Amino acid sequence: MGRDELLGAIDLGSNSFHLAIARLDHGEVRKVASISEKVQLAAGLDENNVLSEEAIQRGLDCLHRFAQHVTEVHPTRLRIVATNALRKAVNAQEFIRRANLLLPKPIEIIAGREEARLIYLGVSHSNASTDTRLVIDIGGGSTEFIIGQGFEPIEMESLQMGCVAYTKKFFADGKITEKAFEQAAKHTQTELLAIAKRYKKVGWDNAIGSSGTIKAARLVLAELGFSGESITLDGMMKLKKHLIKLGSVDKIEFEGVKAHRQAVFPAGVAELLAIMQTLEIDELGYSDGALREGVMYDMLGRLNSEDVRDRSVAALAERYSVDVKQAGRVMTRAARLFNDVKDELEFSSEDADLLRRAANLYEIGLAVGHSNYQRHSAYLLEHSDIAGFSQVGQAMMAQLVLHHRRKLKSDALDIVENLGGRKLAYLCLILRLAAQSSQSRTTKAAAINLNIISADHWQVLVGAGMHEELIATQLEQDAPQFAKWGVQLDVVSTGEFA
Repeated sequence: MGRDELLGAIDLGSNSFHLAIARLDHGEVRKVASISEKVQLAAGLDENNVLSEEAIQRGLDCLHRFAQHVTEVHPTRLRIVATNALRKAVNAQEFIRRANLLLPKPIEIIAGREEARLIYLGVSHSNASTDTRLVIDIGGGSTEFIIGQGFEPIEMESLQMGCVAYTKKFFADGKITEKAFEQAAKHTQTELLAIAKRYKKVGWDNAIGSSGTIKAARLVLAELGFSGESITLDGMMKLKKHLIKLGSVDKIEFEGVKAHRQAVFPAGVAELLAIMQTLEIDELGYSDGALREGVMYDMLGRLNSEDVRDRSVAALAERYSVDVKQAGRVMTRAARLFNDVKDELEFSSEDADLLRRAANLYEIGLAVGHSNYQRHSAYLLEHSDIAGFSQVGQAMMAQLVLHHRRKLKSDALDIVENLGGRKLAYLCLILRLAAQSSQSRTTKAAAINLNIISADHWQVLVGAGMHEELIATQLEQDAPQFAKWGVQLDVVSTGEFA
């Protein structure tokens, strides 16, 4: 099987790391390999959310093994996503820096709602239905709740509760008690207050669960004869009593509970039972497809020019009443400059997409205020929930729009380069050139081209057209700002091209 036929996804969960490799079969993702390893990153977080060296090493050891399984997957067809534990860890970047040395593709930390969207995508493709469904995915540190119909999510939320977190909070001593279940139930009810009323108002035809916790509960219920194919509320009540009777995690010996899940199983059962009681779910189905499958279907969409990120950019532009014509002018100029230098600066198609999306959205901050609107734009891009983007992807877009005007600061260059290397700094400067030369907001403005004398010595050629002298003067006045970021900018008026 050729590398171009395979897709791969690695999910760095709070409890376990998962690897899935699949091939395309008539447009459907068919798994050919699946590996899971207990890492328990969330268990390695201290009270200050610092990830311990032991937990970091467990993760690195696992990824070293995973890397050997994805050598036949082309990097453009592989995604590696990290969830709640690394969202919370204050030293997440240290882990990611060391992990990226082992992997063929950088790790993406995804926001909770993006995780929810991908989970729903995986479930909806694995269990096709036209019903309105509630999907529940219990992870190690967070739990995602999604209402959707067909392949489209309607409501998405990620709440701070999971089997590892509940184990640390309520079952830390390994004892299984009525009190622990009651405490877990109260915590769950409190967390669900934020969404329960809204979700019940939207409603659903049926509920379906995914993840290892729900799979294990389903298998144990069947093993004990408490439920059939689905998970029932009555069966969960019986399972709770059975576990309390056992009294200790050491006595859990079910075929449906793998050794690595034994310690967190009671906490997972406690959370699931409380969710079903609070949301009044009498019966819960199960889906094998979840985050990893969703990642691969999302990647497949990108490969087939159906990138959800472009829909998200269009939605943001509409929400913040962006001047579409101006965005188009800047996008066209930025693309022209990018094409002038893409070979010399070794840009990729992903770099082109990043620049294009930032050019579309560089003025969204005007919806907040005109003064220093570039800061508002950057804040909105970095902190909004934007479907399809990782946290790093949003941060990179934010840096591009932040630096398209006003003074450049030398210390800001360190932030940019730490985030995306020297190439990200170059992209910031290209967007700056495009925006600065488009201030007249007309397509008749003089065009500009870009020559690379060396990587850090650029020459801008200003052609014939409206405001030719003004554009040349503005760019000459901006040259000292480029110098702060180590780029010499020469401006030449040629009057030769349109």
